[in-house]
Amino acid sequence: MNEKKLKARDFITIGIFTAILWVVQMVIMYLGFLSPFIVAGYAVLIPIVTGIPMMLYYARIEKFGMLTITSVIVAILLFIFGMGFLGAPICIAAGVIADLIAKSGKYKSWKKTVISCGVFNLWVSASYLPLVLTADSYKQSLIEGGFDASFADTLFTLVTPATYPVIILLCFVCGVIGAFIGKAVVRKNFEKAGIV
Repeated sequence: MNEKKLKARDFITIGIFTAILWVVQMVIMYLGFLSPFIVAGYAVLIPIVTGIPMMLYYARIEKFGMLTITSVIVAILLFIFGMGFLGAPICIAAGVIADLIAKSGKYKSWKKTVISCGVFNLWVSASYLPLVLTADSYKQSLIEGGFDASFADTLFTLVTPATYPVIILLCFVCGVIGAFIGKAVVRKNFEKAGIV
């Protein structure tokens, strides 16, 4: 039996933590209805707040493919929730690269885990792509969906092709911050997993 092959237990772990990750970020996304500044702040809020469940997840990852599968599921969920497939390549690429980085540390290196978490959180930047690449039609859909024009105007002033690189950087940096916060909270899980 190949010990590196994903087993039923691994898929259960993937399902549980992908669900937790999605629920937490959905709560944050729904807060976006309150203010366009919160929407623009997803790049900060989601990576930091999901740091705890992500570190619990990393403490259970020992095989390549788990982060990749999570990123594929997230890409599908983004499509289902109306973000289209524009961000899917970024989302999945972030998962694969994060997986490779964690694997390079044999899933036991804290340094590699931190970098991997930062890269994985680039998926959040994918959710902004419809705003950047299809701004006019997306803005119109927001207004038709019940948002007032001032909300849309402010959002599209904050999220532009010029600010998108900053959003990407924030996703990575805040993913790293989230990793440190998560580790501080779930330190015992890391010690048990042997991640140093």
